[in-house]
Amino acid sequence: MRLITEADIAAVLDPDSAVAALRAAFAQHGRGQAQVLARHRATATQGGTALAISAMGAILEADGDLPAVLGTKVYSARNGRYHFLVSLFSADTGEAIATLEANEFTRLRTAAASAVAADLLALPEAKTLAVFGAGIQARAHVEALTRVRRFERVLVCARSGGEAFAGEIEAQIGFPAQVVDAATAAAEADVIATATRSAVPLFDGALVKPGAFIAAVGSSTKTARELDDALLARAALVVVEWRTAAELEAGDIVQAAPGVIASERLVELGELIVSPRPRGPRDIVVYKSVGIGLEDVALARLIAHRLGAF
Repeated sequence: MRLITEADIAAVLDPDSAVAALRAAFAQHGRGQAQVLARHRATATQGGTALAISAMGAILEADGDLPAVLGTKVYSARNGRYHFLVSLFSADTGEAIATLEANEFTRLRTAAASAVAADLLALPEAKTLAVFGAGIQARAHVEALTRVRRFERVLVCARSGGEAFAGEIEAQIGFPAQVVDAATAAAEADVIATATRSAVPLFDGALVKPGAFIAAVGSSTKTARELDDALLARAALVVVEWRTAAELEAGDIVQAAPGVIASERLVELGELIVSPRPRGPRDIVVYKSVGIGLEDVALARLIAHRLGAF
């Protein structure tokens, strides 16, 4: 079995390949060919330190040169700081293939999954991107989303560090990035990415313009939400990675009032990749991510294959 380090991964994984690998994995899921292991957590407090261990995974069929695999992601949390590992097994032999350090590709895979959704569901003419947050995932989402749409400006709304973040991403992407308040970001953006640790909605959903696409990725717990009922009620579609996970872990969905999200409007990303639905130019579309093992196993398989692990 091979140990694949963060340095190994950086040498072979690029954002475009990550998006393509996740699109293919979600398509498998949409066709019923991929199986997902739900996240399980155990928590404890020791000496005043908050601890947690979590695990999730998936089984993927072969795809072109990529073999069928089984995989698990395991990660620790200590006072809110995370460390990730992914292990891959051969579907042909059951043997362990590789274990991967997964801190960097966890950052990349979340944003790449949002890019898959945005490429499918955001309006082609989207020009303004708004990002809530100024941390790792906010940066990753700017990098990923600007690869699938030709934005002309980025609006940043953050509780702290917004000015520095806007300056850094403006230098990176080559077009204007400015700090604005939540109401301005919500009202002016064609695409909104929320990547915060907020436990309560970030803005009034009534402000969001018709036709907007929103990717909410900040939380995978049922006690926190970034979007309000006003926005969810206006959405023509509420798209999730996997209903089972969303209904257990997505606070935006779990806390929504009864009837706010009609069952026919809650759909899985893989379903839409396999059988696209017409999207009107004034339709608001919400993508709510909690992160599922399918994403991690798909990227781990691609990396292991590129590094010759099988």
